[in-house]
Amino acid sequence: MTTILAIDDEQDMLVLIKNILKKKDYSVDIYQNPSELDENKLGKYDLILLDVMMPGIDGISFCKQIRRKVDSPILFLTAKTMESDIVEGLLSGGDDYITKPFGVQELLARVEAHLRREKREKHSSLHLGNIRFDLAASEVYVKEEKIHLTKSEYQISELLAKRKGQVFSREQIYEFIFGFDGVGDASTISEHVKNIRAKFQKFGEAPIATVWGIGYKWD
Repeated sequence: MTTILAIDDEQDMLVLIKNILKKKDYSVDIYQNPSELDENKLGKYDLILLDVMMPGIDGISFCKQIRRKVDSPILFLTAKTMESDIVEGLLSGGDDYITKPFGVQELLARVEAHLRREKREKHSSLHLGNIRFDLAASEVYVKEEKIHLTKSEYQISELLAKRKGQVFSREQIYEFIFGFDGVGDASTISEHVKNIRAKFQKFGEAPIATVWGIGYKWD
């Protein structure tokens, strides 16, 4: 049975979500406080619905905290509609967002779409043409030949690959890799991208494109 976790500080919202999803025979666990969860057991969930605005730890911070421990889709529930807020959520490791208030059919459609995708793709790998990411091992291969990337180079590559076609500025990439407390400069991202390109080029691949005046994307 498909198991879904929903976290929201509003009990009425949790009850609504549970009732909607139970009609599709999903098993739904609900929590108002993320701190009550055993993070080591999050791997059992097939999908996580996570409210952004919560007291204590907010949804985006919690997503960053657990993202390396879970490979299931994380969908944010948010009343925010500003593009910067949405981007921040995606950069933290979220896969999608649903804006409150939402309709029954919209919730079901988003949840079912992500569950279908997860059934098509193995959680532990990402295939893009000749390039394969081993997400569990944080490794990249081209036609089964391993590319030796540094930790930062891998993180940049994975970020762009997971959101193929989406453009990220150097500042957004830097924040994702090093956080708000990074002591370097966003210009270092350009050097990282240069090194990544050189390593892929040896295998005849050029996956990262420059969008002039904006940033980079996985092409």
